[in-house]
Amino acid sequence: MRNKVFALVGCLAMFLICSCGQKGNIRNEQESENRIMQQEDGTVSLKLDKAACYNDVTNPSNNTADWNVVISKPGRFKVWLTSATRDTSELGYSNSVKVNILDDHLEVNPVVDKVVHNSGDVPSSYFRADSYVGSFYVQEPGEYNIQVISEKIIAKNTGSKSVPSVDDTMLMSVILAPAKR
Repeated sequence: MRNKVFALVGCLAMFLICSCGQKGNIRNEQESENRIMQQEDGTVSLKLDKAACYNDVTNPSNNTADWNVVISKPGRFKVWLTSATRDTSELGYSNSVKVNILDDHLEVNPVVDKVVHNSGDVPSSYFRADSYVGSFYVQEPGEYNIQVISEKIIAKNTGSKSVPSVDDTMLMSVILAPAKR
């Protein structure tokens, strides 16, 4: 009887060890699928619909989007916000937007620096407005977490999938463009 109990406990232990390892592999596969890779020209395009988004119901200015980014060509990057807007003279961000990577923290009250007409990146009744945030330097190749904090970040699972009719401006993406010397 004692041998059967030991055998049963041993089988359960082996089952738990094997199943935990499999869950870890599944998670690693999902994390690698969610990584954003730097493009051949050095640009990194971070679309909001590819981010892990967190909404703060009590204080929407703390809404956050996170991306895991693989930088293969380090250097200085200019950071741009891409918004979909109906009003190209005023974006209507109530609070500043914060962009964080490592120890670099950029903060800006977005304004329209460039308007792109007939952009396929935004819904048809909107214009694409690009706002310059600043720049940061990445010293070494590797995987980095980039975080954006803004009230314009809305998680996919909150609300409908249609374009909100109340909001005249929506944050669409963050672009890291290599700075030219």
